[in-house]
Amino acid sequence: MNLEPMQKAAVLIEALPYIQRFNRKIVVVKYGGSAMVDEELKKKVIQDVVLLKLVGFKPIIVHGGGKEISRWVGKVGMEPHFINGLRVTDEPTMEIAEMVLNKVNKSLVQLVNELGIKAVGISGKDGMMLKCHKKLSGGQDIGYVGEIDSVDPEIIHDLLEKDFLPIICPIGYDEYFQSYNINADDAACAIARAVQAEKLAFLTDVEGVYKDFEDKDSLISEMEVDEAQAFVDSGSLGGGMLPKLQNCIDAIKNGVSRVHILDGRIPHCLLLEIFTDKGIGTAIYNSKEDERYYHG
Repeated sequence: MNLEPMQKAAVLIEALPYIQRFNRKIVVVKYGGSAMVDEELKKKVIQDVVLLKLVGFKPIIVHGGGKEISRWVGKVGMEPHFINGLRVTDEPTMEIAEMVLNKVNKSLVQLVNELGIKAVGISGKDGMMLKCHKKLSGGQDIGYVGEIDSVDPEIIHDLLEKDFLPIICPIGYDEYFQSYNINADDAACAIARAVQAEKLAFLTDVEGVYKDFEDKDSLISEMEVDEAQAFVDSGSLGGGMLPKLQNCIDAIKNGVSRVHILDGRIPHCLLLEIFTDKGIGTAIYNSKEDERYYHG
C-alpha cells in the first residue's frame, strides 16, 4: 500500500491519542488460530506486539497450540479420542502437549528477540502462576484438562518491571503438582483479570461478533458488556464464539477495561484495531459511563 507523505502523517496523528491513553498500560494478547500457522501472519502479529511495546504499552502474549498438538499426536501414531467434542488428554497426550506448547513458546520468543526486544517464555507452572483442577465435560473425565482456580501474577509483574515481554503457554498445575493443559482463551482471561489489564485482545479466525453469522454485513463494531450478556443469554450465538464472548464479559466484569475480538487472518489486525478510529473487529467495554472506544 503506497501512501503519500501527508497520508502517512495522518495515520500517525490518528494513532497519537491511543498511544497517549494506553501508555504504560498492560495489554494481553491471546494468540491463536490461523495467525499461528501462517508464517507471514505470525511475523506480522509479532511485529504488532513489538510495536505496542516500543510505543510504551506493556504487552503480554498468551498462546495456544491446538493444531500443532494435533499434528504431533498424529505424527507419533496416536489415535485421538473425543468426549462431547473435546479431545481427551490422557497421560501420553499431556506429555506431547507440554512438549509442543513449550516448543511453540520458544519459537515466539525467538521471533520477538529477532526484532530487538527481550522476551521471556514461561508456562503457568513457572512461579506457580496457574493453579487449576481437573475439568469435566458433562460430568465425564476428559483427562488432564485444567480449570483455573487461581492466578499468581507475581512473575508476570516482575518480568514487566524488568522490561521483558512475557510469552505464556497455558500449562497449569493442581494441588498435587500434576501438569494440566488449559484452554488458552480461559488462561488469557484469567491472566488479564489478575494483572488488571487495560485491554485483552483475542486473535481468532472470524472478523468479530455478528448479529447474524450468515450476514457478513452484520458485524458489531462495539458492544457494552450488558449488550454482550443479553446477546449470550438470547441463545442466538453458536459455535466457538459463545464461550469466547462469555470469557470477554467475565474479563470486563473483573476489571479489564476493554476486550477486542479480532480476525487474526488480517495482517496487522492489532494495530488497525488499537490505533485507528474505526477499528476492524468487535470491541466490548464496560458501560455507558465509559468513553466510546471509537471517535470516527
